[in-house]
Parts: sequence; structure tokens; C-alpha cells
Amino acid sequence: MTEVAPVQSWETDFDHAHPDYNANAHEIWDQLRGKCPVAHTERYGGTWLPVTHEDVSAIARDTEHFSSELVIVANRPPEEERIMTKPIGPAPPITSDPPFHQHARRVLLPAFSPQMINPWEDEVRRLCNELIDSMGDADVVDAAVQYAQHIPVNVIARMIGLPLEDSDYFREAVHTVLENIAAEASVRVAAVQEVFQYLLKHVEKHREQPKDDLIGYLLNAKIFDQPLTEQHVVGTIVLLLIAGIDTTWSAIGSSLWHLAGNSDDLARLVAEPELMPTAIEELLRAYAPVTMARVVAKDTTIGECPVKEGDWVLLPFPAANRDPAEFEDADKVIIDREFNRHAAFGLGIHRCLGSNLARLELRVAVEEFVKRFPKFELADKSAVTWSLGQVRGPRKLPVRILERS
Repeated sequence: MTEVAPVQSWETDFDHAHPDYNANAHEIWDQLRGKCPVAHTERYGGTWLPVTHEDVSAIARDTEHFSSELVIVANRPPEEERIMTKPIGPAPPITSDPPFHQHARRVLLPAFSPQMINPWEDEVRRLCNELIDSMGDADVVDAAVQYAQHIPVNVIARMIGLPLEDSDYFREAVHTVLENIAAEASVRVAAVQEVFQYLLKHVEKHREQPKDDLIGYLLNAKIFDQPLTEQHVVGTIVLLLIAGIDTTWSAIGSSLWHLAGNSDDLARLVAEPELMPTAIEELLRAYAPVTMARVVAKDTTIGECPVKEGDWVLLPFPAANRDPAEFEDADKVIIDREFNRHAAFGLGIHRCLGSNLARLELRVAVEEFVKRFPKFELADKSAVTWSLGQVRGPRKLPVRILERS
């Protein structure tokens, strides 16, 4: 992991790759909201960080002034070295701008409809119980390392059509793309190219031996009555692999972290399991994992701050979810909260198309963990570590099992 320089001020020198950022994100956003609702840093070539729901929502919906061509704030390579071709972008549809975006998104919608996702529930439940069984009778388990990280990688790899034995490689790819953002641009380009080459080999295998999975689906898909380009297919697989693993893994881990530290909420879910769907939505609001990014396409303003073409802008949907101007008792987790139009899955045209799958995996993972361990607590608060970068979730989460069912 590339080390980053100390942060001098979250208002004028923030760095989302610094370990203190995600570990203290809620406090940092609260501080900024009260003092500097649009923070700025010169790092990564100049980056803005709005933290109010109003600003985040406005930017997410403004496709004229803000482009989605690059959605991960990192050290940028020279234009000629980027793995991208407009209007597709490197990972369509999330890196595609209108009008191409709607066509790229429409290709994927049927594959992630409730009718396609719901049949996975029994398999996800089986997997969760298998992971819990493998923990044995240990008094302390790592709910992130032994549980949360395995669920989405297993599901999305099988959906895409990639070998499960490469799960460690997938997690490393996620780490490279989403966490090692402070690395030299050339290092990141080489790593991303390696991932593209790995996936290209599997695309070629699917051409030779067609299969009924997402790679096969993309190879048969068309836009404007034409097959998708090879770059489009591979780029979309990159999106599904990376977004399908880290976001859900982080959401599961954060939810279990909350329950381990809040025994009243845990006890209530055990006593009132019918509350689970509402509780899941509240946990998504309170611990939304994903911050996206935009590139300023035309000079404009955020709030009253002028931003220039080419600047980065982070869109912290988790910060928007904790804005007291938008949510009553925004800083509290209320597991029976009735009105909850949260932004955990984004806002605007890029709202997460995999939300059905993410909700299913999160709900089942929490249900099964709570069912098997009706009482658990943080074993050592200081031993919990958090991710770096734009997806927030615990990477180490030791919990002490107090009761088994």
C-alpha cells in the first residue's frame, strides 16, 4: 500500500486514501458540514468534496457540467495512457455519459431484475451458513475476513462466469483499483491492464465455449443492432466484478459492526425478525459504503465555490445520508425508521443497477449471522480496521460470540 502524506486539514488538504479518513468519516463529514460544506484539496490534481445532501444530489443529476468518464479519484495517467474510449468509458455504463449511457445501462437491466436475482436467495443463504459452520466453536471470529468478504465474491464470480478459485485474485484487483489510489499512475495503469487481460482471456474462452452466465449474456447483447465491442464487454465485467464485491462486502461488514456495538438493536432484531427489511434500509442509510466521483466537464459552481474543467469532485453519498437537513436524527441508527429515501445506491442516472442483488446479499447475510449468533460484541474496538478510498467498510472485524443458537 502506498503511503500518503499527513493531512494538514480536512477542509483544505483532505485525502480519502489516508487511514484516518474512513475510520473517522462520520465525524469528518459532520465537521465539514458545519464549517466548510465544500472541502478542497490539491491532491490528485485538485479535488472537491461536498458533504450536504443538496450539493451531492445536484451534482449527481447534472450531467452537463459533470462527467462520469472517470469515477475513481486517483493519480491520473496521461490522456494517451488511459484505458478508455469515449463515450463508452473504461467501465460502462458507470463511466458513460449521456446519451450513450442510457443504451449501455439498458443492456444490463434485465440481468439484474428481481426476477433474475431473487432465485439466488437460497444459494446465498446456503453460503452464509457454510461460512458460519467453518468458524467452528471459536469464541472470537473475524466477521469481515471470515464472513463478509466471501459472500459477494462467491456470488458475483458465479454470475459472471469466472472461476471461484481465483477469488483471492478478485479481491486483490478490488484492492488495487479502489484502495491503492495514491500509487503512481503508471503502477495503477499496469495493474488495471493486467485485470483487463485476465478478463479478456475468459471472454475469449466464452466465445469458444458459450455459457449461460453474464459473460455469455454480454457477448449476445447488442446496442444499435450491433454486438458490444470487446472493450465494452470487458469494461462492463470489470464494473460488475469490482462493484459487485467491495460495495456489498463493506455493507455487510458495517452492518455487523453496528450490531456488535449496539446490543439493543441486535436484541430487537432477534426478538422482532420482521423488522429486518426496515433495519437493512436504515443500515444502508447510516453506513452507505459508496462514494463516487465526477470530472468537471465545464466550469461551474458547487454551492458558491467555483470549480474548473478537469477538476475532480467526490460524491459522498454516505455523507448525504447523514445530513440533518435531509433526515431527522440523521446521526442515529433507528432500525424501524419509516421514511427513508436514502442515497446508498446513488442518485441520478447512475443509480446502482445491482441494488436488488446487494439488498438480497446484505439481508440474508445479516439474517443468518444474527440467527446463528443472537448475541455478539466487538472483541476489541481498537482492532477494527477500515478500508481506504471511496468504498467504506471494515477490513478486520473481530467479534466475540456470546451466544449460539
